[in-house]
Amino acid sequence: MDARLNLFGSPVATKAFKYLSSAGKAAADSTLPAATQELVRLRASQINGCAVCVDMHTKDAAHAGESALRLHLVAAWREATVFTDAERAALELAEQGTRIADGGGGITDEAWANAAKHYNEDELASLVLTIAIINTFNRVNVLTQQPAGDYVPGQWG
Repeated sequence: MDARLNLFGSPVATKAFKYLSSAGKAAADSTLPAATQELVRLRASQINGCAVCVDMHTKDAAHAGESALRLHLVAAWREATVFTDAERAALELAEQGTRIADGGGGITDEAWANAAKHYNEDELASLVLTIAIINTFNRVNVLTQQPAGDYVPGQWG
């Protein structure tokens, strides 16, 4: 598959990615666990069908020590016993935040309250930003049909 647009050859895209990456770094530098951030990025990317981000976040998470079992079960996290209650709350928020346009009405009060039981305000801010930023990257990659499979852990981070 060939990409519709060379994102790395476009000065506009390069500049935008620089700012998105800076926003992502602010979120990543919070006390929200890195494993939770990767799980959330992976789940949103699965929902959005973004092969580039699924490739990237699966490999980055594995490189950081995440188990293959947990990575394989992210898509079925509700039935899986390998996630903590806090991770489940984050994954629920990620799913609802990613599926806003599906008519679900956005984030339910129940999902927000559950996340707030596990995360402080800075961590919630990081979680919200992580969800928003990965959805942006997903949409850019899907719109431009970026090919996946050759990402090397740490390549863009």
